[in-house]
Amino acid sequence: MIKVMLVDDEKLIREGLKILISLDKEIEIVEEASSGKEAFEKFKEKEIDVILLDIRMPKSNGIDAIRLINDYGKGNTKILILTTFKDTEYINEAIRLGASGYLLKDSDPESIIGGIKSAYYGNVVLNSEVSEIILNSKNSVKIQANIDDYNITNRELEIIKLIAEGHSNQEIANQLYLSVGTVKNNISSILQKLELRDRTQIVIFAYDNNLR
Repeated sequence: MIKVMLVDDEKLIREGLKILISLDKEIEIVEEASSGKEAFEKFKEKEIDVILLDIRMPKSNGIDAIRLINDYGKGNTKILILTTFKDTEYINEAIRLGASGYLLKDSDPESIIGGIKSAYYGNVVLNSEVSEIILNSKNSVKIQANIDDYNITNRELEIIKLIAEGHSNQEIANQLYLSVGTVKNNISSILQKLELRDRTQIVIFAYDNNLR
């Protein structure tokens, strides 16, 4: 069971999300909060797999929450942004701080539920509109490099491209006829060679270097 905390300052939104998410038997809402600070305090008290986090909230916002959780140590908890705001500043900062994804509230229910599961399994979740904003933003996190300088193998290059397309480790393993363990080892090697922090940065690297 995937344990989720909902963070949104509007109770009506939280109630609607609870009804929506409760339709899936693999996800359980175990906590909710109305501000970034409250989310952080509850995060410290309970085991959370995925935090579904709004960005703009009074008192303390989603970015504040990510910073607090990062400073405390988020462990295996994934943070997935769900908001109405498409501001490039919010998007870039959330990704820079290590959010597992950024979805918009007008996403269909399947995308939200699928996004929670995808984030839980370590994948990057980006709404198509958000992906375009990242690509077109002059202030976005840029990770450009000459791929030949990093001794990336053909297999690792294939995996980078598949990650950028949003595939999970299992899907990559199936496509390339590898074990999931081998895929994970390759991803660790990619992160080390490219000096990247996480899967999200691999996606940004692929976009910035036209590896799609």
